Amino acid sequence: EIVMSSSAHGANLFSLSKKLNCSIEDFKDFSSNINPFAPSKKAIQKLRDSVEKISIYPDPQYKDLKYAIKEYCHCNYEDILLGCGASSFISGYIKILSPKNALILSPAYDEYRNELLNVNSNIFYYELKAESNFEIDIDAFIKNIKSNSIDTVIICNPNNPTGTVISKDDIEQILKNTTANIVIDETYVEFTDMNKYSAVDITQKYDKLFIIRSTSKFFACPGMRLGYSITSNNAIKEELIRNLNILWDINIFADIVGKEMFLDYDFHKSSFEKITNQRKYLFESLNNIKNLKAYNSYGNFILVQILDETKNSKLLYDYMLEKMQIIRNCSSFESLSDKYFRVCILEEEDNRKLIYNISNFFEN
Repeated sequence: EIVMSSSAHGANLFSLSKKLNCSIEDFKDFSSNINPFAPSKKAIQKLRDSVEKISIYPDPQYKDLKYAIKEYCHCNYEDILLGCGASSFISGYIKILSPKNALILSPAYDEYRNELLNVNSNIFYYELKAESNFEIDIDAFIKNIKSNSIDTVIICNPNNPTGTVISKDDIEQILKNTTANIVIDETYVEFTDMNKYSAVDITQKYDKLFIIRSTSKFFACPGMRLGYSITSNNAIKEELIRNLNILWDINIFADIVGKEMFLDYDFHKSSFEKITNQRKYLFESLNNIKNLKAYNSYGNFILVQILDETKNSKLLYDYMLEKMQIIRNCSSFESLSDKYFRVCILEEEDNRKLIYNISNFFEN
């Protein structure tokens, strides 16, 4: 039986370790999309040096943290909002925008749909299809927005689990050609070319654009619960600040670590290079295994289709679990079946072992 966490952020390692009577460290988790080359060593050292600060309140305006984000994102200081993880912004924006008609790229992370159901939106889907390699046709996408009178579009960019990406130019096409609000979850954008794919620098131009960022994946700090958002829409910013009640919502360690890691450019560069290199290795190796098709990804994960009729991702999951490697069975994603699984990129030796085990599963 697959032990997933309730919101399906990959496997629940706590339950698995109890069930199999081993420690969490014994697993190699290919299901959670967290950068294996992080966190920033500078940030961790700063955290060690600052433990005694647990007894003081953080700066209620988080000026230094916001300044570091401003430098990192090249955005307006006033347009930055801080929150407790990206999830608080996903629910916050959806509550405030309360879309009548919303459009989601599908397959997608479940949380968008759940939050839209909470505000009784009519939900439409733009389905990414395997036959077009899960790539988006931007003209068809715009047509869908117009013909269904969509007032809010939710895009994960790059998209989880498909790895599909939409360029900043295409996002601008959507903004120019429709009246819809565009909420973009850029949780995985650091794993790709941000100049080309992040929409942060057009937020000033369009106040219908809302960017959500996380520190869970690229910065590998999910336990810190620090998320941020960028928008030039003042009315919605004020509403969000009221809704999120963010006075001292960010703990002092998130404040301290954030300031360091956003400005640790050597860490950003080396992580990006290592991930790009290992993603290429995994993509090519998975495609070399008979009966598998890996899809091109711009995230730090790869979606893979099983072409063998006698095998599925549930059987593969169980087999890999015996090898202490956890993959993501994708049957819980809308519009994907048990013929799909997803793996994230770990360190070179782990990736080689993953390929070795998956090859054995399909060849025996």
